[in-house]
Formats: sequence, C-alpha cells, structure tokens
Amino acid sequence: MKKICTIVVAFLFVQQAFAQYYIRGEVRDEKGNALQNVKIYMPKTNSLYSSGYTGGFGIPTTHLTDSLIFSLDGYITRYLNIKTTDYQHIVLKIIPLGSRVNKQKLVSLTTSSEGNIIPISYYDNESYSSLAENDFIKTNHKTHTEFSMRIDKASYSNVRRFINQGSQVPVDAVRIDEMLNYFNFNYKEPEDDNVFQVESHVSDCPWNDKHRLLFLNLSAKKINLDHVPPSNLVFLIDVSGSMDLPSRLPLLKQAFQLLVKNLRKQDTVSIVTYGGSVGIWLEPTGGAHKLRITKSIEALSAAGDTPGEAAIKTAYKVAEKTFIKGGNNRIILATDGDFNVGQNSEADLEDLISKEKQSGVYLTCLGVGMGNYKDSKIEVLSKKGNGNFAYIDDLREAEKVLVTEFTQTLYSVASNVYIYAKFDSAYINEYRLIGYDNKKSIIAEKSYELEGGEIGSGSGNTVIFEILPTALDSVASKPTNIADFEIHYRLPNDSLEKIINYRCPDNYTSFDSLNKDLRFATAVAMFGLKLRQSKYFPQDLDWKIIKDIAVAAQSPDNFLETEFLESVDKAQGIYQVKKKRGFWRKNKD
Repeated sequence: MKKICTIVVAFLFVQQAFAQYYIRGEVRDEKGNALQNVKIYMPKTNSLYSSGYTGGFGIPTTHLTDSLIFSLDGYITRYLNIKTTDYQHIVLKIIPLGSRVNKQKLVSLTTSSEGNIIPISYYDNESYSSLAENDFIKTNHKTHTEFSMRIDKASYSNVRRFINQGSQVPVDAVRIDEMLNYFNFNYKEPEDDNVFQVESHVSDCPWNDKHRLLFLNLSAKKINLDHVPPSNLVFLIDVSGSMDLPSRLPLLKQAFQLLVKNLRKQDTVSIVTYGGSVGIWLEPTGGAHKLRITKSIEALSAAGDTPGEAAIKTAYKVAEKTFIKGGNNRIILATDGDFNVGQNSEADLEDLISKEKQSGVYLTCLGVGMGNYKDSKIEVLSKKGNGNFAYIDDLREAEKVLVTEFTQTLYSVASNVYIYAKFDSAYINEYRLIGYDNKKSIIAEKSYELEGGEIGSGSGNTVIFEILPTALDSVASKPTNIADFEIHYRLPNDSLEKIINYRCPDNYTSFDSLNKDLRFATAVAMFGLKLRQSKYFPQDLDWKIIKDIAVAAQSPDNFLETEFLESVDKAQGIYQVKKKRGFWRKNKD
C-alpha cells in the first residue's frame, strides 16, 4: 500500500510539473481593429506563434507566468510579462510615418558583399534598387541560407524592353530569380492535396568546369476556378500626366479589359484613380456587369500630378469596405511608379504599405512605361504588400499576365513562403545562390530579418545554386543526400506555419542529359549573369555559347523561348557595338 501511495504521489508531482497552461488573448490596433499574423515570440522556449484572422491567439506553456514579444510590420514591438490566468488584450501602436523603426527586410540571408552602399541607382531618370550579389558561402555545421520565394516576373519583361529599344540594360534592373520565374520551368502538378511538388537535380556548370549546378524546383498546385471563393478586386489606376503615352495608360486600359473578360458574376470590381486628385471612379460592381466595367475603363484619361500615398490609402479603404471573408481580396495597382505627391520615398512607401497590408488585402503591382519608370518604388510596394509584381511592355505581355497566367497573378495558394537550405559539408565545399540578391541599403542597415513571399496558383519556381563539390565527388562512396531544404509557408488566411522537409539526393546527370527545361533555365541564368556583369561569371564568355545552350534545349512551338533567342541575338549586337565605340573613344582621347 505504501508503495502504491508513493507511486500516486510521484505521478501527481510529475503531472503538476508538466501541467499545461494556456495564454489566451487577442491583438488589436489603437482603433480596436483585429490584427492578424502578429508574430508572438516566447523566449523561454524559443517558439514562434501568430495571431489568427480575428487577432486571437492561444499559446501552451508550462509556467503560470511567462514573457512574450509581439511584433508586426508597421507597429511598435511590445515585450510583456503574461499571467495565464488573465485573458490578454494586447494593443499595438502604429509607428509614425518617417520613423525607421520599421526596418526593411532581406530577400535572402547570406553573406553580404562589401563595398559602397548606394540605395538607388538611376538610368535615364528610371530608378532601380542597387543590389549586392550573393557571395560564395563556405559550408560548415553552422552555415545555412534562407531565401524568400515569390512569383515576381517583372525583371524579365523590363530587360526585354531595354533590349528591344536598342539599349544596354541597367545592371540593377536584372534580377535573375525573376527572369527564371517568367518561364515556369519544369512545372509538375503536385500530387493529391499537396500544396507543392518539390524536386532537385545536379548537373555540370557550363561556365566553370570545376563547379556544378543544383536546381531546386518548387511547383504550386492549381486552383480549380469552379470552386474558388469570390474575388473582391480594386483596380488602382494611375491616370496622372506621366501616364499620357501609348505605352502607359492606353496599354493598361487594354490590359484591364482583358482581365474583365475572366470575371464571374460573384466577383466584384471597384476602380480608384489618381491624377491631380484621388477618386472612386467605379463603385463596387458585380462581374456580371462586364460592359459597365469596360466602359468605365475606356473613359479613363491622363492628367495631373501623382498623389500615390492618398491613392493607396483610398484603395485599401474601398477594399476593406467590400471585404469578403475567406475570399480573394486584392488591389491591382497599375502605374509607372512616379509618385510625386505625399509620401514618395521607398522608405516612406514601405512604412505605409506595411500598415495597410494588415487588413488581409493582397496587392498586385503592374509596372508600365519608359523614361521615368520607378521600378524601385513598385518593387517595394509589391513585396511589402503581400503581393506580386509584373512589368507590362506590350499587349502580349498583358495577356500573359492577366489572361494566360490569370490564376498565378490573382490567386494565392501560399503566403510568407521561404526556403531554409543547409548543405552537407562532406559533399559541398562552397555554394552560391544565384539571384535573390539583397538591396545594398538593407545590408547597410544590418537588418537580418527575412521577408517571405506569395506564391500563386500553378506557378513554378526554379532556384539555381552554383556549388563546388569536395574531393569525395570523385570516389564511389558518395553521400546519399547533399543538402536539406525546408519549405516554410502559410495557407491564405491562416496564421499557422507549415513546413515541407526535402532531402536533396546526389542525382548527378551530365549537362547534355539534363532535361530541356533545366538546360534552357541555365541559358536564361547565364544571360542574366552576363547582363549584370557579375563578378562570378566570365564576361569574356561568348554570347554564342548562351545561344547554343538555349537552341539545343528549345521547344520550337514555345513562343517565349523563341523570343528569348531573339533577345540574346539583339543583346549581342548592342553590347558588342557599345564595346567597340567605347574602345574607339578611349583611344581617340
């Protein structure tokens, strides 16, 4: 009996020691609005949680009292001691505009490049965020890389625009990850109900025979449009004086009319315009009234200055007023990015959009124009606004973005997506992530927080690492896996983070035997590296080598691939002529 009592007492003691308490509460702003996706960090357990759609949270703990840290873009971080017996009413205050408490976030967490920090580069009155290329990283047990996944494709069509007009491409306009995204390489439909299909391949590196390339493919599931929830779309259209050119407002009017054809009767469209002043051009209108929406778009004309700040705030208010719970709530901003009234710097726009996005409304940005196109500003808006970014240089591109890839552009299947990569030092000496380069201004701020991205329905992302294998690569007993990847993501309107673990096999294939999509992707990456004048790429490598790789991998009926070959030919003519002229001038002087 004594033994039984001892066991019971011991059991009760253990049960009490591991008793489960819960910290319950909600997070709101100063106006009482619920804040979702607030990061809630518990230092004692090094655990991270998030608030839900209504701002509510419930966190398990083994302590009667605990400490929590609440943080959200655009709001002042709070550090609090919490009693589990009390229901928590947490209020976060907005960071005043102009305050740099809200730091910019990285695209990838890798070793930073050294050099002068120049936040924005300019080219004929166009602005681009100055980028620092990712360096080679030596592997060890502590080394890992994280990078954000997005479906942004703007860089490729913008690069094509420069080449088609016979101009060299500003190096900071070249974002290789976006150029790869443009083609949806190696897409494979995920099985069952999986959100992603993940696979990898290892092959030779055409520009360095001592290195190899590792391709990681992430394919997102396709949404069945017959079963998707209704859309609440707000077209935010720049009709300022700078848009009064054929390649700007007239092109956008055609683009939006293409989009309207895809609307269903349960969808809703509103139009907010800004040019001289901000106004609601079209009140919320059902998708069944296509003619009314189309006539409203056709009646737009350009004049006035560009009050971007007020326009963005108005668009979010309209989107929130017609918000569909569980629906596809999205603003589509179309502009040349030349904001000149109100908050207009990249930093101010970032602070503004960080606050507005907490409404649960997504943001798609469409850039147009040449001469005063502000890529740097539109990029900030799309990346901070839970959204994506495309550049439209002609009607064919508008059709690609808003019709052919309609679901990729407007329907998100995952948000806050990023990848954690850790390489096996027994197999890999060094590695370099190609693309996903960070702004020099963010590196200067020493901001080491990653910004996750949005992935659209049916999108395919191809990531390329340049790797230097160890000596083990030449012996028979090679490791089974060379790297471990974690794909982190959240489902739309869900605060719970999900993780897919993927072990990268040692499945080396000679480059000639590699599938066509990945060989063509290599040519695209090489084209980008040469245009960027990358220090990691031999600039004396002949354009013909890039073209030969692409020709051998081309699908003849693929218009985008045929167009790419034309761009390589044009670029060769542009850069060789410029080089000769530069040599002549130098010797003439």
